[in-house]
Amino acid sequence: MNVAHPVMEHSWQRLTFLHWSFDVDDVQRLLPPGLTVQPFENRAWVGLVPFRIVVGLPRLPSVPWLARFPETNVRTYVTDGTGRSGIWFFSLDADRLAAVVTAKVTYRLPYVWSTMTIEQQDDLITYRSSRRWPGPAEAFCNATIRMGEQYLAAELTQLDHFLTARWTLFSAHSRGLHYADAFHEPWPLHRGEVVELKESLITSAGLPPPSGDPLVHYSPNVDVTIGLPHRVKTAG
Repeated sequence: MNVAHPVMEHSWQRLTFLHWSFDVDDVQRLLPPGLTVQPFENRAWVGLVPFRIVVGLPRLPSVPWLARFPETNVRTYVTDGTGRSGIWFFSLDADRLAAVVTAKVTYRLPYVWSTMTIEQQDDLITYRSSRRWPGPAEAFCNATIRMGEQYLAAELTQLDHFLTARWTLFSAHSRGLHYADAFHEPWPLHRGEVVELKESLITSAGLPPPSGDPLVHYSPNVDVTIGLPHRVKTAG
């Protein structure tokens, strides 16, 4: 699926997916009207996803400082009333206040301003974030991941694809539920291992603490095109 009229071009770099399963009811109660948890084997899945983003406009170069920064999002997987599947973001922490304000105004996404860094040494990558505005101010994430070998296409499972192959994002505000399409080539997914993980972003979203070790995927880079938001049409 290509985006017919892209309005933004992103590069998502040095990205780690950390996923846990949750009871469906614990996630459903936090969703807006019109969205339903999309379970996998009767479990909802929540992802903590830190990465570096480069934001650009079609046919225009990005501004180095303003449009290149770390981001961490907390997300789950949902369907709307039409059966369209996609991502619901509980929060998106970003290290550029201008980007936070712009995304909140244009896409009505729950961006927050945080201090964030990404450091890489050999096969270790460390993400650190501390929330600044709006709160809760104590929300943070410190994660160190050991990057492994790339999966062969035949090694990837249905769950791997379910968690990473997503082409729509949802947002909700006073004018109703909206969606925007995104397109990128399949993720080059690598194995990953948690070396250190301390975070409170998931509980700050209203979810219970995650249980057990997360499912980890690492990806070095993917280029993404994103379209305009559209209102989700409801019956009647």
